[in-house]
Parts: sequence; C-alpha cells; structure tokens
Amino acid sequence: MLNAATPEFLDTLRDRLPAPAFRQAGPEHLEEPRGRYKGQGMLLAPGSTEEVATILRACHAARVGVVPHGGGTGLVGGQVMQDGVAPVILSLARMDRIRDVYPAENVLVAEAGAILADVQSAAREARRMFPLSLASEGSARIGGLLATNAGGLNVLRYGNARAQCLGLEVVTAQGEVWAGLTRLYKDNTGYDLRDLMIGAEGTLGVITAAALKLAPVPAASGTALFQVASPRAALDLLALARDRVGDNVTAFELMHRQGPEFLIEAGLDARVPLDPMPEWMVLVELGLPEGLRPEDSLAAIFEAAVAAGLSEDGVIASSEAQAAALWSVRETIPEANRRIGSISSHDISVPLSSVPDFIAQGGPALRALGEVRINCFGHLGDGNLHYNVFPPQGRDRMDYEDIRPRVKEIVHDLAHAFGGSVSAEHGIGRLKVGDLERYGDPAKLAMMRAIKSALDPHGILNPGAVLRS
Repeated sequence: MLNAATPEFLDTLRDRLPAPAFRQAGPEHLEEPRGRYKGQGMLLAPGSTEEVATILRACHAARVGVVPHGGGTGLVGGQVMQDGVAPVILSLARMDRIRDVYPAENVLVAEAGAILADVQSAAREARRMFPLSLASEGSARIGGLLATNAGGLNVLRYGNARAQCLGLEVVTAQGEVWAGLTRLYKDNTGYDLRDLMIGAEGTLGVITAAALKLAPVPAASGTALFQVASPRAALDLLALARDRVGDNVTAFELMHRQGPEFLIEAGLDARVPLDPMPEWMVLVELGLPEGLRPEDSLAAIFEAAVAAGLSEDGVIASSEAQAAALWSVRETIPEANRRIGSISSHDISVPLSSVPDFIAQGGPALRALGEVRINCFGHLGDGNLHYNVFPPQGRDRMDYEDIRPRVKEIVHDLAHAFGGSVSAEHGIGRLKVGDLERYGDPAKLAMMRAIKSALDPHGILNPGAVLRS
C-alpha cells in the first residue's frame, strides 16, 4: 500500500536537497500530449544522481510512489499517474549535461535529462552522428527515450534505442546507484542489466545517465519519394533497394495518401510533389560512403522499380532543401493527425511479409463499424505501422467514443493474429496494460512480475505502468 506525496513529505527533504529541486508541477508534468490522461503529484527536480538517490531512499522508506518524467512526449500515459494516491513526479530536466564525448570510441555520455536534439548536436560537433531520430527530438529526453526503447526513423539501419546504448547509470528503488556507464562494446560479466532497464519505463530503476553509441556521418546522403503500386510493391521495392545498396538504406517510410491529405485539411505547409497524388508512396533515404553518388543509386533503384512494375512516378531530391521538403511531409503527419483528432491511434508491428495482408484486412474490418478514415504510415523497413483511425471530415472524434474500444480491439487482434506486437516503439505505459495482459505470453508476464517484485518490493517505481499495481 502506497502513501501519498504531500507537502509535509517534501518538507522532510528540504534539509537534504537544494532549493532548485523543489518546483511546482505544471501542465507539462500533469498531462500527456493527447490529453487522454490527467496526472497528479508533487514535483521534485534533482540536479544530480546523488539527489535522485536521496529522493528514492526517502520514497522507499515512506512508501511513496515515484513517476519519472523526461520530456513528457510519451503517448501511452507512462509519464502521468491519474489513479491512486499522489506520487512524487521526478523530473530529470535539470540533469541535462553532456558529460563526455569520445570520438575515437564513437561514444558520448549524456545525463538522462539531455534533450535528443542537443545530443545529436554534440555528436555533430565531434564529426559523428547519434542516429536516433524522431518527430519529438526537440523535446524528448534521453532517459525517457531509453526507458521506452524508442524507435524512430533510422531503426532500419541503426536499430532502436537499445541498440544505440552501451552502458547506464541507474538509481534503484532503494536509492542505490548502479554505476554501469561502461563504454565497452563487449562485456559478458553476468546478467545484462542494461537491457533490463531499457524499455522498463522507469518501473525497475531510474536512468540518470547513459553511454551512447555514435556512428560515422555518411559521406553523402540522398532522399527520394517514389509512388508504389501497393504495400506489397513497397515491400518488393525495399528488397530491391537493399539488394543494390545493402545496409546503406537509412530509412524507408511507407505513406498512404490520407496522410498528405490531412496536411492540406489541417492547413499545414507540406506538400507531396507528385501529381496526381499516389494512393501509396515510400520515402527513401540512402547514406553512402565516399565515392558513391546517392542520386545515381536512387535513379538506378527507380529505373529497376519501373521495370519490375513496382513504381511509375517519383522525385529524387537534388539539394538538401528539396530533401528537407520531402521529409517535412512525413514528419508533419503526426501534427496533422493531432489537429484532425483520431478515434483511436495504434503503434503496431507485424512481420515484414505480413504488412500488406494486415493492411488489406484491417480496412474492411474497421469500415464495417461505420464511415471512418484510416491514416496508415510508418517504418516499413522494420514492420512498424502507425495505423490510426479518424472520423469523416467535419465530424469530431468524441462522436465516436462508443466504438473506440472496438476499433482498438480490431487492430490489436489483427496484429496479434499475424504474430505482431501491439506496441512497436511507444511502450506499454498505462494505456496498454490491459493489452499486455490480453496478448502477452503468460510465462513472460510471470517473469516480469517476479523481476518487478525483486527489484522494487514496495512497488514505488512508476506504479501502474507496464504491470498493473
């Protein structure tokens, strides 16, 4: 049984923490981006790992819940707690330093509160790149990205957050510090606690710093937008591209025309430079070593795609500005979705070869419920689709609240039937706890509960996230 975080509880910490650690919780701490969850709690903003440890020792002793808070960009409610007694909201925003950069090792050490865009900038200053990239990189923080094992646009080539981390510094529920900031690429000394903490969403420990992998900056990059005949043709085009340039395909994004149409409807300044607008299209990015021209490779890929009947139209960016304009179409779709307002949004993955069949079956099943619009887009290269369902133009999403649970059930049941996942890159949070119970393997869930009980016996770490309290 947990106790509430009260002003009196915070007063017990005033002689152990500096004044800047005590702040007033604002809307950014109490509401998630879609407005579906309203949180509660008392805010603490430590400025060091030892201050985090001090807070967790006190919370463990008093049995007060702790909800770690990074950039607040998560979409499954993992950063807000609306039910139960009020927790401590533990903001890592003050812990935002880049501690060290080791260019020769391709390693950068950053604190959990470092904003992703700042980490990318620090890597560029060292003539390297940190490949993790997503729409919220201007506000998302490293600790939250690792805690949710974030994916993004470059997973096809570089992997998700887990693949881009070497070591962690973590504070346990009891307030002990695990100094696991190794820069080693090979270390087989026992259980991999790093991988245990990554993706745990703050339920097993609080990440305070990370040793991140950097990568060489490609000598040249190129971007193209190709019309494709169908999702199956898009999958065949991906195989064709990889046959020609191997792992130098950095990104391969599938988009249905509904996304660009939403951009127009929402009044956003991003346009598809193809006329007529295709039903399906792919955004392709290549990163090539010195001596190879991306424009030539993309042209060869397009010619082969036309010859194979996979594509009939396309545009290859001839400048960085044109490439940015193409990417703006893909990167602005989430904002258009927000403005239109979805009935239900889904972050699913299925095996690559099943993507076309999932799309073919999902549309008719959902339209049997009534008139809806489906915006299907995402990272085709790793089988991750953002499959979102919207009301007809002129209608409000709240008019469809009665079918929202059924919409989610249809999408998730279908993903599960294809051997997929109901959470590809956003995590479980609080929104998908029931889905994890419904679709998760019983043995896996039993092991997860045993780990949670062993590492957090009082259940103070992010109560109700991932596993039901």
